[in-house]
Amino acid sequence: MDKFSLDVQVRWADLDPNFHLRHSIYYDWGAMCRVDFLHKYGFTSQMMVQFNVGPILFREECVFKKEIHLRDKVTVDLHLLKARRDYSRWTIQHNIMKDSDTIAAILICDGAWLDTVKRKLAILPTEAIEVFQKMPVHEQFEWSN
Repeated sequence: MDKFSLDVQVRWADLDPNFHLRHSIYYDWGAMCRVDFLHKYGFTSQMMVQFNVGPILFREECVFKKEIHLRDKVTVDLHLLKARRDYSRWTIQHNIMKDSDTIAAILICDGAWLDTVKRKLAILPTEAIEVFQKMPVHEQFEWSN
């Protein structure tokens, strides 16, 4: 897949006292984009419950480049930056764009899958691996151990 992006709306409640986007909203948008991708391609929250797995983050970092204001048009995309071959661990990069051509922020998160019963890291079921295989990959994508 070449591209996946999500249009998001800047709400009044998303702004900080300086009238630009609150820092935590960038992280919320990244999570929305990841979950939206999984759902769109067939790995729904109902399936996560069925297979007793859920995403867990080890690190999430955002580099802020340009301010986002109330009326800005914003999109969030995602690219797989790194993954184990079974997709049990992964790194995803989000580019948060304003007005379709300006990078406002770059968000990178390292994560894995948690067995929600055993509370230990898990291997994904085949259905979820097939969804991850559809995720757009970054030009610098690499397999990890």
